[in-house]
Amino acid sequence: MDQPAVVVLFGGRSSEHSISSATAGGVLHAIDRDRYRVIPVGLTRAGVFVLEDDDPDKFALVADRLPEVVDNGTRIVWPEPGAERMLRVRRADGTVDDLGVVDVVLPILHGTHGEDGTIQGFFDTLELPYAGGGVLDSALCMDKHFMKIVLQAAGIPVSPWVTVTAERWRDDERGVRADIEELGYPAFVKPARAGSSVGVSKAHTADELDDALAMAFAEDRKVLVETAISGREVEVAILQGREGGASRASLPGEIVLTTREFYDFEGKYLGGDGADVVCPADLDADQIAAIQDLGVRAFDAVEGRGLARVDFFLTADGLVVNELNTMPGFTPISMFPKCWIASGMTYAELISELIDMALEPAA
Repeated sequence: MDQPAVVVLFGGRSSEHSISSATAGGVLHAIDRDRYRVIPVGLTRAGVFVLEDDDPDKFALVADRLPEVVDNGTRIVWPEPGAERMLRVRRADGTVDDLGVVDVVLPILHGTHGEDGTIQGFFDTLELPYAGGGVLDSALCMDKHFMKIVLQAAGIPVSPWVTVTAERWRDDERGVRADIEELGYPAFVKPARAGSSVGVSKAHTADELDDALAMAFAEDRKVLVETAISGREVEVAILQGREGGASRASLPGEIVLTTREFYDFEGKYLGGDGADVVCPADLDADQIAAIQDLGVRAFDAVEGRGLARVDFFLTADGLVVNELNTMPGFTPISMFPKCWIASGMTYAELISELIDMALEPAA
């Protein structure tokens, strides 16, 4: 039997381009070459699909160099809907080569134009199977405002928040300040549709609000201001059930902050001090079961597909869901893989699981 052909798609147009590219380094290194034929496709910051080098080391994440997809002159020609799934590349000199029939796409894209349902809709239109979230759950979870509304409707506790648009901040600054005063300080200020802690800051007082909003508005015209909750930061990795079965939850992990106020971009990806990823977390059996149960409930509430990481605060009064990520950090040092590794699955097996789920016939 021929190996299924997997397009590993990475890069993207969002501010998380480099994180996606670094994830590709890990995936290209670990993917089972005996089982799959790999076609690396990069998406430049300008939105151009290029045929990339199958070189994991090229995309290694190091402190002084963030990996990037550059325009190398090639152009990917995607299959037409209803036709043979033949992928082609147009070279810089205009010649066109066949890359073979594509069986599945593994889109390891983060942020807008990748994790928000747009690329998922593109592949649905092309009738190309793909791993990970679908259009609905991707769009919902990318927009933290609507994600909270859906979770609330399902009876899942979320942190109190105020949503502020750039237009309202411009036209009703006094009203915005009053709403946030009622919410209380300190508060976290974050873009509604960004990830990897890009644009996130903590406003300790009203005096710090302007700078915090400016940082968040630089990423998105819609911003969330959330109550700063005191509690342990725990996360659980979720996988869709196989062949119509129930969704599955890993052992939980924990972000242990020592000197950092929150788990920011540097702490997540650049090896900054002050935050440790601990998996499995030091929890008792009842706490583990509660986190796994609420993680699955949250995943099912947004009609999750493929995978998600569910982030919680474990407080004295119980669990509060912070957010869901439908394409969570997937580098070998990221929480999602670490949780499944702690649960008995290797990084390579986790990649295979995502691909194999996408290859299953539709129910």
